Amino acid sequence: MGLPEPSVIEAHLHEWLNLVVRWIHMITGIAWIGASFYFNWVEGQLNRKGPNPPGIAGDLWAVHGGGFYHSQKYQVAPERLPEKLHWFKWEAYMTWVSGMALLIIVYFWQAESYMVDPSVADLSGWQAIAINLSAMLLGWLIYDQLCRSPFGQHNDWMLYLFIIALPIVAWGLGQFLSGRATYITVGGMIGSMMVGNVFFVIIPVQKKMVGAMLAGEIPDGKMGKQGLQRSRHNNYLTLPVLLIMISNHFPTTFGHSYHWLILGALSVIGIVVKHYFNLRHQGNPPNWLLPSAALATVAVLILSGPWMRETTLTAQMVSDNQAISIVQRRCTSCHAAMPTQPGFTAPPKGVILETVAHLRQYAAQVQAQAVTSNIMPLANLTGMTQDERNQLGGWLQQNL
Repeated sequence: MGLPEPSVIEAHLHEWLNLVVRWIHMITGIAWIGASFYFNWVEGQLNRKGPNPPGIAGDLWAVHGGGFYHSQKYQVAPERLPEKLHWFKWEAYMTWVSGMALLIIVYFWQAESYMVDPSVADLSGWQAIAINLSAMLLGWLIYDQLCRSPFGQHNDWMLYLFIIALPIVAWGLGQFLSGRATYITVGGMIGSMMVGNVFFVIIPVQKKMVGAMLAGEIPDGKMGKQGLQRSRHNNYLTLPVLLIMISNHFPTTFGHSYHWLILGALSVIGIVVKHYFNLRHQGNPPNWLLPSAALATVAVLILSGPWMRETTLTAQMVSDNQAISIVQRRCTSCHAAMPTQPGFTAPPKGVILETVAHLRQYAAQVQAQAVTSNIMPLANLTGMTQDERNQLGGWLQQNL
């Protein structure tokens, strides 16, 4: 058995790298976000009314897995440092490291295909990568300085800033990058802000407090409040970043002409939902928050639907031969049992478009990705024209 072509070997290795690193990213992300959810829940559920022992801010009793647990939070720190102290940092670090590795493997590796949209901006792959990295760095620097400013001392103001800034940033990036790359860049910005909070603020604060105790000093309680503030920010940003992680499976989001507005709206909805549960943990959530989030989601669904777009489908009858001819010219290089497009060893998502029967079988996917939106062919590498999209849409309308 001879060795396959180098391009086939590269595509196979690339796919396995994608799978393994994505798996690691999911595992570490679940561990990090799970810990964030848990500790913010504990913070909201603490019994602060007492009676509590001296130096205890609140406690919590819980039952889980057949056992009883008793958690206590100190107002500042215990009198003596315990021999064994658990730190929560590696989950965050490994989530970011694996996320960056995945960004390189999926997006940077094929930047011309995944990050550049010629209909948006005439960029090279390296320019798109530079925009992505610059946005993540600037996002963290601006956010961190705001947190350290008098403005940042008002948690409500920071929450409103997140709500306003997310759609604006998504719109700005969407003037240069493809919809898919816009989403992942915003996700990278949020993820970098979250891990930056852990690496530059939360862990250093905790180290200073532990260092003070080892030196026989009383830790400064203000430092703990700084860490708590950044932890709260991370808590609110988890749902938007999770949305972005799954959005690349749904072309109705990043493939829409107003993808930035959809991203902003859904991110705000996620923040509102998290706010409701944070308030619920404290016992006083406004009852209108969740219904409002649900109605807003329905509104996004309706306003982003294909019925809201002006589409120009051909009024002439399109034959099966005409339709499959378009697909075979523009789509089958990737979507074939044996793809000829470099970088592919199997048809993406198992979708094969070699015959009219295949076209009927995957009609909904073709409609969503090549007619309703223009995200396929990938970066329009095969040069599908708008007239061909209209003809294909006309055939789908006639046959479905």
